[in-house]
Amino acid sequence: MAAIAEQMRVSVFGLALVALASSPAWAAKDSCLAALGKSHEKLESRCESLSHDGRVRTYRLYVPARLHEPAPLLFVLHGGGGSGSYMEIMTRREFNRIADRDGALVVYPDGVGRNWNDGRSGVRSEAMEQNVDDVGFLRALVRELSTRHRVDAKRIYSTGISNGGFMSFRLACEAADVFAAVAPVAANLSVDLGSRCRPAKPVSIALLNGTDDPLVPWNGGQVGRPGIKRGMAWSAEKTLDTWAALNGCREKSDDQVIDKIPDDDTSVVLHVRSQCRAGSEVRLYEIRGGGHTWPRGEKYLTERMVGKVSQELDGAEEVWSFLSAHRTE
Repeated sequence: MAAIAEQMRVSVFGLALVALASSPAWAAKDSCLAALGKSHEKLESRCESLSHDGRVRTYRLYVPARLHEPAPLLFVLHGGGGSGSYMEIMTRREFNRIADRDGALVVYPDGVGRNWNDGRSGVRSEAMEQNVDDVGFLRALVRELSTRHRVDAKRIYSTGISNGGFMSFRLACEAADVFAAVAPVAANLSVDLGSRCRPAKPVSIALLNGTDDPLVPWNGGQVGRPGIKRGMAWSAEKTLDTWAALNGCREKSDDQVIDKIPDDDTSVVLHVRSQCRAGSEVRLYEIRGGGHTWPRGEKYLTERMVGKVSQELDGAEEVWSFLSAHRTE
């Protein structure tokens, strides 16, 4: 049991890649299950696959008992070294409960080699080195699910953490015709993607970033930890300002402070850019004292390695509240 718990903690975002490579459990071919052991009992979604670009791609799909039609569709993207299975567990299945309440489809896809090709350069991962077409895969997955369910084409969203957050930014940049809004967590625009991001239309963006994130620096710079470089990223502030400019936002507010739980050593300042084109909006949740973590999510590594898990926000509820308020015009 201790070995399984350790695999769970290390696997979610995969920046401790050496630890992952040393575990034979991670050689399992069924990436939908990802050698979960008894943690498999926590999964509520079902494993499915799709052939795309010469590969069999896997994903987990949660369909609530009462699906509203046309239904909103939400992608929840794992971090580097993780899987859709672990993303479902790490978010404590909260998106499934939201789907039960609001009749949405929730998808937890798997990246190639446990990573997404999010547009960064100089990252040693199978997905990036082989230039895997993950934008094309997720577009294809939207089409596939739309043939089986009445998907609301105006309400397609993405969220994700770390590598999954960077990938959500890429979807906003390169698939704005599909995605109405995205909510990256513990991720900023990378230097590579930010310099070429030209979305076809405004996409609403909410960033949830910790000021004490040891892996994706709040003020920008090298992503990763010593010895494991994961590309360069802009600061949270520059990411916010860039998206506000792309969306043509005219109003700003920076004075909403959330500190409901004084003993968790974090607080949240909400920065809002509104009055944007096509009804879009840009937000930055500045999680003061927060780390490379999902708000109220599972603690997957020690605080020394990834920082604090803020309890000030219910990450899933906050993300969904923002995303679901926006539609493609």
